[in-house]
Amino acid sequence: MENIVKIEYCTLCRWQLRAFWMAQELLQTFPDEIQEMQLRPTTGGIYNIYLNGQLLYSRQEKGRFPDIKILKQMIRDEVSPERDLGHSDRKEK
Repeated sequence: MENIVKIEYCTLCRWQLRAFWMAQELLQTFPDEIQEMQLRPTTGGIYNIYLNGQLLYSRQEKGRFPDIKILKQMIRDEVSPERDLGHSDRKEK
């Protein structure tokens, strides 16, 4: 199964750089697990992240942007549950 990540972001809110940065982080962390990365500009304050067509994270629902550490863990749990994320898996003190 190919894993496809899509990030929808609001251009009016100027969230392009955040979307590009998150895409880069995810592709760097999961070079073999993510086969396609989609960036979809939209409007209306939208910042959604989908994995294989399923909504994984919505800024509107959560009231904040996803922490990259948590986002990586969420994707890992779906695409490669046995994988260790190193420092991203360590508990904060």
